[in-house]
Amino acid sequence: MFLWISGFLKGDVEDDSLKYQLTVRPEFEALVMEVLGWKSLDECADGEWLLTGEQVQRLVLALNEQLPTELDLFIGVRS
Repeated sequence: MFLWISGFLKGDVEDDSLKYQLTVRPEFEALVMEVLGWKSLDECADGEWLLTGEQVQRLVLALNEQLPTELDLFIGVRS
């Protein structure tokens, strides 16, 4: 299992195509789960969760990766 971040246009109901994707590397999973308040990948709920602006900013620091702020970003667990 791994964490996956996806991005879609904000509030656009006509274009629901994927605009951004990032697979979180294993060495960053613990930091990302800490930002989200998750204890383990096994305990994460199914589906994808909309990230708040604060979570996105904290993930930018944790991942050392620029994330697009013009998109709605979601995170989920993939297998």
